[in-house]
Amino acid sequence: DERRKANLFATLPARDGNATRGGIVLSGHTDVVPVDGQPWTTDPFTATPVGDRIYGRGVTDMKSFSAIGLAFVPEFLRRGLKQPLHLALSYDEEVGCIGVHRLIGDILARGVAPAGCIVGEPTGMQVVVAHKGKKAWRCRVRGFEAHSSLTPQGVNAVQIACELVAFLTQKARAFRDRGGFDDAYDVPFTTVHTGVIRGGTAVNIIPRDCQFDFEIRHLPSDDPDQFFAEVRAHAETFLPDMHRVAPDTWIEFDPLSSLPGFDTGGDSAIAALAHQCNGAHDHGKVSFGTEASLFHNAGVPTIICGPGHIAQAHQPNEWVSLQQLAACEAFMRRLADRVCVA
Repeated sequence: DERRKANLFATLPARDGNATRGGIVLSGHTDVVPVDGQPWTTDPFTATPVGDRIYGRGVTDMKSFSAIGLAFVPEFLRRGLKQPLHLALSYDEEVGCIGVHRLIGDILARGVAPAGCIVGEPTGMQVVVAHKGKKAWRCRVRGFEAHSSLTPQGVNAVQIACELVAFLTQKARAFRDRGGFDDAYDVPFTTVHTGVIRGGTAVNIIPRDCQFDFEIRHLPSDDPDQFFAEVRAHAETFLPDMHRVAPDTWIEFDPLSSLPGFDTGGDSAIAALAHQCNGAHDHGKVSFGTEASLFHNAGVPTIICGPGHIAQAHQPNEWVSLQQLAACEAFMRRLADRVCVA
């Protein structure tokens, strides 16, 4: 809305001029995570070949797929397309798939109706037909300051926050130990994670404020809203003791992000096309989230398939192998064989 960032949606029309009906979307995001504080040994914003790898921020997540797709545009056009081929590049995926919401709304409003979508997140070029859902929140605890020698006269926001984090850890262990489980996923159970915590000013001051960010990445069998209701109910058990010391203390939660899960199914037409293009018959499910679920829920059957591995993404010295790039190029050639006239 501030018009500082933009999505790009480009269509290569079919040879008969059709630019809206059917066809495949090649989708990726243009943003990357920061490199601040990471010990890089190469310039993170220059693609640097070293041996059989290319190093650089985003080479795995997921600029290689987009670059290869763009490199094949001349071949798609030269051979002529049976149906349109769309290129979707969105902004701010890393902070909640923000741009792609607008992009999908825009293309649907213009009457574009793709038959399928391939999201090029790093899967080692395996076809992935599902990923977990994700929800994240920020918990803010307001305590009451006092000198640390007078602890009963204060409300320690850091300690209360840490007790809530410990409760989240218990929930995470319960999901790990009791399930449900789906062994098709790389992590076969629902996970809970606390990623950021901030609070306090000095060791001799009872901290007034503390906040922490946490998330759940859930299987379809687990309800994230029920999980959050249990977290909130546990937080409310602290309030009577807090209010006895200082009535204006509180615990509040703010939603940070939400991304639904999806499952296109291994027998879908878009999965069958992807299997033909990667030359394999197996498929998997992953724990990380992508824009695939948003395309899928908008009525565009979607799979994930791209070069590189998620273990290399977001890391210092992020890299992708030349072998993976070659596999992606082979995928695009086979795609051209199936979507082009000549």
